[in-house]
Amino acid sequence: MFHTLKIANEWLKTSDFICLAVVTKTWGSAPRRKGSLMIIHPEGHFEGSVSGGCVEGSVISEALTLDRANHKKLTYAVSNDEAWEVGLACGGEIEIQLFKISSDNLPIVEASLRAIETRTVIELILDKKGNAHQALPPSNSEGQILIDADNNTKLLIAPRNRMLIIGAVHIAQHLAPIAIACDYEVIIIDPRASFTENRNFSGATIINDWPDEYVKASPIDQATAIVTLTHDPKIDDAILRPALISKAFYIGALGSKKTHASRLDRIKGFGFSPHALARINGPIGLNIGAANPAEIAVSIMAEVTDTLRTNSAV
Repeated sequence: MFHTLKIANEWLKTSDFICLAVVTKTWGSAPRRKGSLMIIHPEGHFEGSVSGGCVEGSVISEALTLDRANHKKLTYAVSNDEAWEVGLACGGEIEIQLFKISSDNLPIVEASLRAIETRTVIELILDKKGNAHQALPPSNSEGQILIDADNNTKLLIAPRNRMLIIGAVHIAQHLAPIAIACDYEVIIIDPRASFTENRNFSGATIINDWPDEYVKASPIDQATAIVTLTHDPKIDDAILRPALISKAFYIGALGSKKTHASRLDRIKGFGFSPHALARINGPIGLNIGAANPAEIAVSIMAEVTDTLRTNSAV
């Protein structure tokens, strides 16, 4: 969502309007989840996806022929053959709300981007006249999308998924680009400057500080994944303690089963219950037989994704 809204913001600065397509309902094995976005430029350029590729061409054609209309509801059935092309076992149906958004709404798009960047939850309300509004606090607390009694589409603008990687180690160099490709904001925290100097982390933000000090200024929220990789109890434990009292959706720590057992014994001494300690995924990552840093990074990202999607409401 962040990337799509960022492009929408740039286009509205130079164009009279754009079209915004939002997946609002799904049935069966729909290719994309509710809340998935696609934007269409008047010249036919587009960003984002509403179906994984099988109906995008039709949505673009509909957007370019809206003319004086500012809104249209589209329903598509994804055939079994098309479903296989986008990685599904069987077809489904999707409902897409298409809105023509004028450049007058640029301030609302900018406000939505600021909300994501400051990790504030707001609601973007789109009406059939092509107007955008925002609500804070949001009325929609049960999912990403809500169609209200007036047929306005309410889109929840929530914090971007964030991954805090503790330890600027070799695994982090592989994990950072994978997480960035999955649209995470990636922050690597390590108080040891020698570990971050002259090393490439693919655009991740580097913080030379103790992790517990960092999260005092930037609190852990429910869109945050914590990954500890240092093998140094002084550094790893410094983040695990605040992580366990936070709403982080994922907590994982590198180390063998023996190392993890010792870790749990240490942290238990700070008064954490067995239920709380069970939130720490250790040894970290799905058991795929990973044998090198790149494979371990893949196993970590897979476990993070599994946890996110298993617990997601949409």
